[in-house]
Amino acid sequence: MKGTWITILILYLAIPCLAQQDSLQLVKIIKGDIVDFTVDNLGNVYTLSRSNQLKKLNANGDSTGVFNDVRQYGRVASIDAGNPLKLLLFYKDFGTIVVLDRFLNVRNTINLRNRNIFMARAISQSYDNGIWVYDEQEARLKRMNDEGEIIDQSGDFRLFMEAAPSPVQIVDHDRIVYLYDPEKGVFMFDYFGSLRNKVALLGWQDFQVVDGKVFGRKQTIIEQYQPGSLSLKVKALDRYLAGVTRIKISVTQLYCLKDGEIKVYAF
Repeated sequence: MKGTWITILILYLAIPCLAQQDSLQLVKIIKGDIVDFTVDNLGNVYTLSRSNQLKKLNANGDSTGVFNDVRQYGRVASIDAGNPLKLLLFYKDFGTIVVLDRFLNVRNTINLRNRNIFMARAISQSYDNGIWVYDEQEARLKRMNDEGEIIDQSGDFRLFMEAAPSPVQIVDHDRIVYLYDPEKGVFMFDYFGSLRNKVALLGWQDFQVVDGKVFGRKQTIIEQYQPGSLSLKVKALDRYLAGVTRIKISVTQLYCLKDGEIKVYAF
């Protein structure tokens, strides 16, 4: 396992940076004193304001839902819209997940500490409409249903890794669960918790998996990796990414958050 990691890392470093300045078309601007956001696969945008108001906007920019109880559990650590019919709000400091429906009504609230998960590092929607949780204290990936009942879990990663990941993000895509740790890279697991691959893509922000490709941002540069290959594509987008605090990539659009507003570009 150690040899595989080193081989991938050396080839990654050997790939030349194909930096280029692409021209993107500005589609629209979403304003509203926004501090965070996410996008689902139907083009709906979920924005979080400085006053902790969560708002859902459809692809036309019309508001279709508002959730004002965000501040009850403190700061939102992540917003997961992997399933357009269900939204997950993760309050890391309180170990709490709030499950919302597509109209942003509360479906359930899960206190992870009541499930003996005291160091939940990251969460994500799972393939079976459930929830992935990474328990850093036990170094296990756990899967639970909407009621918060643990229905499956991996083995202790510390037993077969030199160092267990400390992921900031989990993505379930095409039968693979991706854990991203900026200091250790991308870890890819199957649904049984077996490690399929690991790649030293370090220091990324805004980790995403789109259409089978892995994306990450380094300041004003977007890097794209194709799992199962040794190909890394690099794009410099200084004009569009300078000063941004969050980006999201879809198959056809790039969403950039800067100075409280989201600019949407078409590829």
